[in-house]
Amino acid sequence: MAGAILCALNIRLDSPTLSLILQQLEAKAILVDHQHIEVVLQALDRLSQTKSNPPLLILIPEFDQSSSSSSPIDLDLPPGTLNYNDLLQVKAEPNFQILRPNNECDSISVSYTSGSTGNPKGVLYSHRAVYLNSLAAIFQSDMRKMPVFLWTVEMFRCNGWCFPWAVAALGGTNICLRNVSAKLIFEAIHLHKVTHLCGAPSILNMLADASENDQTREIKSRVEIIVAGALPAPQILIKVAELGFNVSHGYGMTEALGPAIVTPCKPDQKQSQYNLMMEGVDVKDPNTMESVEFDGKTMGEIMFRGNTLMLGYLENSKPVHEVFKGGWYRTGDLAVRHPDGYIQMKDRASDIIICGGEIISTLEVEAVLLTHPKVLEAAVVGRYDEVLGETPCAFVKLKEGFSDGGEASSREIIEFCEGKLPGFMVPKVVIFGDLPSPTGKIQKFVLREKANPVGGQE
Repeated sequence: MAGAILCALNIRLDSPTLSLILQQLEAKAILVDHQHIEVVLQALDRLSQTKSNPPLLILIPEFDQSSSSSSPIDLDLPPGTLNYNDLLQVKAEPNFQILRPNNECDSISVSYTSGSTGNPKGVLYSHRAVYLNSLAAIFQSDMRKMPVFLWTVEMFRCNGWCFPWAVAALGGTNICLRNVSAKLIFEAIHLHKVTHLCGAPSILNMLADASENDQTREIKSRVEIIVAGALPAPQILIKVAELGFNVSHGYGMTEALGPAIVTPCKPDQKQSQYNLMMEGVDVKDPNTMESVEFDGKTMGEIMFRGNTLMLGYLENSKPVHEVFKGGWYRTGDLAVRHPDGYIQMKDRASDIIICGGEIISTLEVEAVLLTHPKVLEAAVVGRYDEVLGETPCAFVKLKEGFSDGGEASSREIIEFCEGKLPGFMVPKVVIFGDLPSPTGKIQKFVLREKANPVGGQE
């Protein structure tokens, strides 16, 4: 209503990155939950050293200060800092004129990519795209009047996949969590009769683990879940479904305002539901721009066309011409199309491994690794090989209670894969440890550097 452009910021950002983003945005005001005030103050201090005008700080205090490591009262806040609760008490201007957009294609928000393939990019959304995508989200999630939405997907992910607007359009209720755990999810469902929740596939692992530890509560009505990312093992999906959840798998990206394709996770169903407001969803040969055969074998690039796509990148016009080359948004993701039209993603073009002429989908290898009972997270990248060009290198994070060299070893993981994958797809090297995901998504470019140290080749 003030004519401002919204930008929800990733709470996992460090102060240098946050400072850089605030400078790029030329932010005029920043609203900060007390839990994140310290990193923001560090970012503002860095910003002041660049001679940029720092934004007005509006602090959102917590009623119970015991959950914060430092009380905001003890911190050196910038002059002019406002208290959010006090600000709400200020008497509004009775004749205030709402500043509506001059054009529906004006920007309403900036959403930053996760930086999983490099530095985060600011993605511009228009009023038109957000309006249409919010309506599409209602259909895709089978949302009815007055839904109850549990916020397990962060609002800095594509503006919460446009669900803040979708829920409002249906007169729904938002249930917010400061932390996400299976216990809190089941409590919220029991207390508030939650109908929908979304987020990363790790939520499914949480719920399945809770069932094994007898920490679940009875769900009296079905709860819809949409997850986006690499799905866990089939047995996890089965456990979650048995608990009373209806799970769907979303495919999309920041540039498409979130999931553009949603597929129910049912063994007998591969029928995807495309964004109803998206003009075109296709798998094309990136050179000829011809659609690939519906044979489940011919590889092409997933492409989108329509009004529910980004306007472009903030202060960076060159990549826009590249990603929209030929009139379609080029996702950079490779897929095949089955005879029934189902689109099966194989991998990101940048992540595909070519081993002795054989094309390896890292997603397929990762899916097998995740079925190992001791594996919590897995990522696969190409490792330089003098003879074959590249071979698969697996990075694995084990579940709590297991450790490399003790309960699990590289040999055990490799032998497990040998029984489930063709020989050329089996990882030749397994590296244990935490996976780099400072913004919530695994950064494969960092893993590639680890797999291919300086002096080697990729």
